[in-house]
Amino acid sequence: MPEQRAPRPCPSPPRSTTGTSGLRAAPLLTSGGKALLVASAVLALQLGTGALPAGAETGPGVTTAVSDGRTATVRITEGQVKEIGRGGTIVYPSVTSCLTVTVRLRDGGKAGAHASLFQVPGEYRSDEILAALRRQVGGRAVRAVEVKGAVGAWHPGYFTKALESYGDGETVPYPTRPDPDGLATAVAEGLGTPRSVVTVEDLPDGDLIVR
Repeated sequence: MPEQRAPRPCPSPPRSTTGTSGLRAAPLLTSGGKALLVASAVLALQLGTGALPAGAETGPGVTTAVSDGRTATVRITEGQVKEIGRGGTIVYPSVTSCLTVTVRLRDGGKAGAHASLFQVPGEYRSDEILAALRRQVGGRAVRAVEVKGAVGAWHPGYFTKALESYGDGETVPYPTRPDPDGLATAVAEGLGTPRSVVTVEDLPDGDLIVR
């Protein structure tokens, strides 16, 4: 079924501009390569907080949460990986500079990851989150993978080396244009799924609701 996004005012300035392709262009960066990305990520962290369901802790070294069927909705905030069974709804709150990755399973369930440009304390980094989602899915059959969010703000390499991993003097890659094909390939490789099942869609800021 189609996803719905709850409208909300965005207090931040737009993170990118829209070109003729309909996809947002990459955000401008300072000569240091990180300054405006950092500002965008900090704002995203401020907006992306939300209470977790009881017992639904996620993050490095913690078992990811699964809906028990009595809860119709699961909320996945930045850096988290969770899943929900057939008929359930995933809410990704305040998707601003982030990407969401939703795996639709053939049994009707869904597993999701909310990837952040910069790590939220205690949660997965961008170069850890696909491996965590792959572990969550396990050997179950995958019907489709949907990547949605700030396509223009993401370089495919962020899924293999997080921005925090770059040291002084290292060249930090940043997107000069939206690269949906590159992101789809990176996600397919990270999840071990065929490239053909992965789609990428650029979306405006706001909550993303996946049914």
